[in-house]
Amino acid sequence: MRTLAAAMLATTLTAFAADPFSPVVHPDHSVTFRVRDAEAKSASVQCEAFGSKPLAKGEDNVWSFTSTPLEPDLYSYSFTLDDRHVTDPENPELKEGLFGNESLLSVPGGKDAPWEKRDVPHGEIHRHAYRSKIASHDRECFVYTPPGYDAKAEKPLPVLYLLHGFSDQANAWSTIGRANVILDNFIADKKAEPMVIVMPLGYGDMAVVAGGWEGRNKDGAWQKNLTAFDHTLIEEVLPLAESNYKIRKDRDGRAVAGLSMGGAESLQAALLHPDTFGWVGAFSSGGIPADLDAAFPEAGKTPFKTFWVSCGKDDGLIGANRSLHAWLDKKQLKHSWTETEGAHRWGVWRRNLAAFLPLLFKEG
Repeated sequence: MRTLAAAMLATTLTAFAADPFSPVVHPDHSVTFRVRDAEAKSASVQCEAFGSKPLAKGEDNVWSFTSTPLEPDLYSYSFTLDDRHVTDPENPELKEGLFGNESLLSVPGGKDAPWEKRDVPHGEIHRHAYRSKIASHDRECFVYTPPGYDAKAEKPLPVLYLLHGFSDQANAWSTIGRANVILDNFIADKKAEPMVIVMPLGYGDMAVVAGGWEGRNKDGAWQKNLTAFDHTLIEEVLPLAESNYKIRKDRDGRAVAGLSMGGAESLQAALLHPDTFGWVGAFSSGGIPADLDAAFPEAGKTPFKTFWVSCGKDDGLIGANRSLHAWLDKKQLKHSWTETEGAHRWGVWRRNLAAFLPLLFKEG
């Protein structure tokens, strides 16, 4: 991804470059998308900032589109060339998904945007490959350790288990979610406690994704996945993290949070294991059990340090999440309910995480 100045300099130095620069973020925050294809009869760009827009064919078989000024944020986008869905060949930054990848566009300049990298101490992202015996699947788990993390320290750090949504890979929260960048900035500003973040693959039964987007609706696949994931989280992910990192193993030192499918999994983890997690965040939860009383008969008997529930007002899941809020009220389970602007997208969830992190692991 290049700023306008960088693109102009590169163009001067390499006047006959083989490929067009894309995307180019202009000073007014409009963005030019370009892709070269000599065979395509039609082309378009899809971006969560503006939907789908046609590309115009210009010289040297370069298709392009320039947007109106965009709000500073991080967006995913892709191209359609005739009937082919492709990522931007000039942009190495990707959001990887089980049903296809998308390119990432950063429009900088957001006032105090915590997901923008700053000159502060940075933590590290560690990758663990392991075999899930429960899911019969080889998978990855990503772990963030904060700046100055010391595996030999006397005092263990608190830990957040952070879960992605349906179709995402295990790295979603560290690529498009920018969880590590947000926490780096918050730790530097003393807005959040230093903590470890564990980001596992969120599928307990891979059959739920075997049939694409509709696979979750077949043969009880969704509930089988939720039930199996609960076992993978408690029996595999927690032991993996606790054996490799100096982290707390007590309820008050553990938090769980997630978005969409991960929100439902976070609710499940907290309400089925209230002695394991003391802090809970559920962002735009999707696939919440229809009968909450039957799914969580013990809910309300154990209070949580923080129970934070949110959803965007334009999200198709807002009705289900409002019902969840009402049910939590009925169970007299103390919680925080927040309706934000926005729909079912990462721009909402990054802001959810930024609101949730400062609440964690505070004494008193």
